[in-house]
Amino acid sequence: MSVQLKQIQAILKAKATPETKASHEKFVPGKEKIYGVKMPVLNELAQLFKAGGFELVEELWKAGSLEEKTLAVKILGKIAKKDPERSLKLTQLFAQHIGNWAVCDAMGMQGLKPILKTHQKEIFELAWKYNSSKDFWQRRLSLVLAEWYTRIKELHPEIKRLVANLENDDEYYVKKAVVWIKRNLAKGK
Repeated sequence: MSVQLKQIQAILKAKATPETKASHEKFVPGKEKIYGVKMPVLNELAQLFKAGGFELVEELWKAGSLEEKTLAVKILGKIAKKDPERSLKLTQLFAQHIGNWAVCDAMGMQGLKPILKTHQKEIFELAWKYNSSKDFWQRRLSLVLAEWYTRIKELHPEIKRLVANLENDDEYYVKKAVVWIKRNLAKGK
């Protein structure tokens, strides 16, 4: 365990509150350990520890709590431009172990944010790969990866095809993503 991970875990323990833990357990059901730390603290930690790079991102993900995984994705979102290929590979690795909507959405909306414009083709390839997955979190991720692109009218037909494939999905969190993306498309966002 790296010194940085030990420091982060000590901060997470110190900043955790029973109220935040109860809130996370209610609104982010899953099997991950939860410290009970508010998002603004994770945002500060991402800024503070981004120099830890890809190694810290992987170590945080493996540590496995809700906050550690979220922090891993937030740091990835700050450094993805340094090595887009590695960032895409990490996203694929992490996508195998999504346990809740919060981590799924952070991955789709924050983890690759710096490379959305430069790696659109690769991101859509991932979205299509996950669109027919047996894992419902990956199916949700397929739509969340495309969310940012809903503001680009020329991409609406492809996004609509991703959505159409999942419109009759039985999983609650996939249904929620379908409604979300359709709403964004309707706004012309």
